[in-house]
Amino acid sequence: MVKPILVIKFGTASITRPSGEPDLAIIADIARQVSVLHPDYRIILVSSGAVGAGKAYIHDYKGTITQRKAAASVGNPLLVGIYASQFVPYGIAIAQSLCERQHFANRHQFLQLKSTYQELWNNGIIPIVNENDVVSDRELKFSDNDELATLLAAGFGADVLMLCTSVGGLLDEASRIIPKVPSVSEVFRFVRTEKSALGLGGMASKLTFAKLATRMGIRVVIFGTKEPDGLLRALRGETGTEFAAQPSTLSARKRWLGSGGLVAGKLRIDDGAAQALTKRKSLLAVGVLEVTGEFEAGEIIEIFAPDQQMVAVARARVDSRSILANLKTLNFEVAHANDIVLL
Repeated sequence: MVKPILVIKFGTASITRPSGEPDLAIIADIARQVSVLHPDYRIILVSSGAVGAGKAYIHDYKGTITQRKAAASVGNPLLVGIYASQFVPYGIAIAQSLCERQHFANRHQFLQLKSTYQELWNNGIIPIVNENDVVSDRELKFSDNDELATLLAAGFGADVLMLCTSVGGLLDEASRIIPKVPSVSEVFRFVRTEKSALGLGGMASKLTFAKLATRMGIRVVIFGTKEPDGLLRALRGETGTEFAAQPSTLSARKRWLGSGGLVAGKLRIDDGAAQALTKRKSLLAVGVLEVTGEFEAGEIIEIFAPDQQMVAVARARVDSRSILANLKTLNFEVAHANDIVLL
């Protein structure tokens, strides 16, 4: 029997002290709880905190892009070393995986990544994943590790995506954790604007990617580490906030495509074209209202309805210039139905 895939993401604020240094006690407790799940799941740990771990070594640190890259290059091995040492008592080895956007945009590279993780799992090894900050271009970086975790969960077909937060879940107006959310769209009003000075993410980010993941049939849980066995209890639905998975029959290729990969441009389409997509029709240029960005044939684009709601992602059949030149041309195909994933 093939074990289900579980992706767990820990943000900077979840695993560090206020100074930004990794909190050894928290990481030790994470290792303990993950070791309980290890026999039953193929686990991916996505962990922030490299910049916080390394910034003390950068003189006159002010948080510039170059300083963040340098801090990450120092902090990544330090952080992974801490994780490795805390898993030793449980006989579990860990591996480091630094990812870039291109690993998801290119199908061949993604399949190589997937086969590597499979080999790690076959040997009982847990990959610890972070963005490769040292070489990532500003234009191509993940919006935060919530996105990286979601890309992995969607592309790999994970059963559960768990996102750790310092507040322990999605809070309502009275600061109480909402235990279950049937529809992500209904709860964006609860998002608060404050965020950690160390992290890039926030609740709005988590809800955005929870919406994408649940539409691909993945159960999403937002949880915290401040209470005993917070991870284990959240997975059982006893604490945190759970977002129900929506029915999905997407193939592995379409899950990868639907995860967004490296988005090169956007299209806004009219109501008629949006209706056609729901009937599994191809997208034609006559239904396109607006083209944003410059992209080539074969690149991934996002498709928006007239009200600016994203309705699909697709692999473009033609480049952006050709679309603009053929907006009035009948039967000019922008994206084939087989390369469109509805969201």
